[in-house]
Amino acid sequence: MIRRSVLIAASLVLAATGLAACSTGATDSADSSADSASKADKGAFPVTVEHAYGSTEITEEPTNVATIGWSDHDVALSLGVVPVAAQAITWGGNEQQSTDWFDAELKEVGGKQPVRYNADTSIPFTEISKAAPDLILATNSGITEADYKKLNEIAPTVAFPGDPWLTSWQDSLEMIGKATGRVTLSEEVKKETEDKIAQAQKDHPQIVGASYLVTGVQDNSKLGTIGLYGAGDARPQMLTQLGMELAPVADKLVPAGQFYTDVSAEKAPELESEVLINLGYTAGSFEALQKDKLLSQIPAIKNGHYLDVTDQPLSLTFSAASTLSIPYFIDELVPSIAEAVDGGKVNVTAAE
Repeated sequence: MIRRSVLIAASLVLAATGLAACSTGATDSADSSADSASKADKGAFPVTVEHAYGSTEITEEPTNVATIGWSDHDVALSLGVVPVAAQAITWGGNEQQSTDWFDAELKEVGGKQPVRYNADTSIPFTEISKAAPDLILATNSGITEADYKKLNEIAPTVAFPGDPWLTSWQDSLEMIGKATGRVTLSEEVKKETEDKIAQAQKDHPQIVGASYLVTGVQDNSKLGTIGLYGAGDARPQMLTQLGMELAPVADKLVPAGQFYTDVSAEKAPELESEVLINLGYTAGSFEALQKDKLLSQIPAIKNGHYLDVTDQPLSLTFSAASTLSIPYFIDELVPSIAEAVDGGKVNVTAAE
């Protein structure tokens, strides 16, 4: 099974404080998931969580939680559960292989950085086992059924609910809230996150109803195709929640169950939308796209309604949208989206 991190790095690639801090009112002093035990609902255990590979029973409140994927650690932390081990953020991460939004929340609750392992190309079973988890969260991952079975031998494991890598932040929150016994708190976090999104709509009314496409350029020298993200991907999911409308051509071209597809440059004129949001893997990718004879015919580019993002951490705020990253996305990127809708030609590049 294709792993998202590879696709993000290779195709995002194609692509690819804290609200929860104020919303969860989480752990007073947590240096491990064990320290946040008091946040669980009374009578929460035993609990059974359904997922793509069956169901997992958790008999008692977990005290050592490990995570796989690019957002499960965020969701757990937003509920006051500090993971003891988590996947390294190798694309868009900081020097600690973490993210600024995770670190800000971690500081808020007084927790320690989890052990980080690289799961870009394979699941590091040995390293996960060494962390001695009593729960493994992989609600937004691409683990295979064989991976799941091996992980489940280490500790009860909660996989994704539908297709790999296509889990919404709401579904992750619901599943992790249930698995950690924090259903009440997860509902509070969901409401406060949705309130933040609703406020962004009020602050930027021009984005509501605007049609959009999200594309990605991998290699400036190979512009025979362009990546196009579909409705199930986190990026379109986030933009749609803001009130924007994914252009119909995305549903036509991106196969069901996939989060993106490569589109031939010859189809550029068909990529009709009011605004284009392009994620460039390297600086200058969008300039190359604009100079390309075929891809420059994408209507939103011709009309000057586009946003090009080459800043990896900012791309990650909605590439792996979570209860911790969404406030950053809204504060740092939504104003640029609104400007692009208004007709601005916006480029957001990484800081020097």
